[in-house]
Amino acid sequence: MAFWLVAAPLAFGTLTVVAQRQDTTFQAGRFWAATGGGVAIMGGSLIGLNSAWYAEYDRQAFHGFNDGAEWLQTDKGGHVFSSYWIGRWAQGLMTYSGVPERPGAWVGAATAMVFLGGIEVLDGYSAGWGFSGWDIAANAVGAGVFLGQELAWGQQRIKLKYSVWSSPYAERRPELLGSSFGERVLKDYNGQTLWGTLAWGGLHREPVPWGWLGISVGHGADGMITAEATPGDGRARQIFLSLDVDLERIPTQSRALRTVFFLLNCLKVPAPAIEFRSTGRVLAHGLYY
Repeated sequence: MAFWLVAAPLAFGTLTVVAQRQDTTFQAGRFWAATGGGVAIMGGSLIGLNSAWYAEYDRQAFHGFNDGAEWLQTDKGGHVFSSYWIGRWAQGLMTYSGVPERPGAWVGAATAMVFLGGIEVLDGYSAGWGFSGWDIAANAVGAGVFLGQELAWGQQRIKLKYSVWSSPYAERRPELLGSSFGERVLKDYNGQTLWGTLAWGGLHREPVPWGWLGISVGHGADGMITAEATPGDGRARQIFLSLDVDLERIPTQSRALRTVFFLLNCLKVPAPAIEFRSTGRVLAHGLYY
């Protein structure tokens, strides 16, 4: 939930980043506006979550919660994805301010860890959850994937993406998996897949034909109507191999299109896929999302 609360304002805040040419000259006004806006967005989101979401649950002393075995770790994929993209968007705001890309990448990774860490602290005081070291580790993985690529290559060769569809399991446990599509997008981990896409163009410094076409590997799970496994529940881990499009590598002179491509590139493009299940089955999908 935290990701979707912060995603829209941060994404729209970066419209000016991808719609304008990069300026390597430090702009103090832009920097302080971006910094102040980012702090306000993150602080407001935490305050809003605390009053609107966590207020519905009893509070207790700060405590931990070991959820590493739940949902076949698909919930941790959401943390990886959120941390990665918050880092990218925050770096974009720094780039818009004239901050060099490498320092901006450090700021982006730190922003992701601080904001999502704040969510985890709120969890630690809630009777319904608890502070999860696994969540913090997943946040660090997402921030590390972003920061590591920036430091090693100066670009994001591997893009983390997400796909969501409505699974049939939510109808069996609507109180846990969601009763509406909006709730199921957040709660039903059966329908969520985390992808890593490597485009052909990511292997080259200069633009190449079909550089936007890539291979994508996904991780998901199926058959889960409870957080932890129960005997005979039929849950299975899924690994997918599919094609994808890196929208940011599509050549265009339109600033508006570059903006749209950047914002939509967090979503996996529907495409044929091969699914490998932990049960040993291999399935082919004509179109998977």
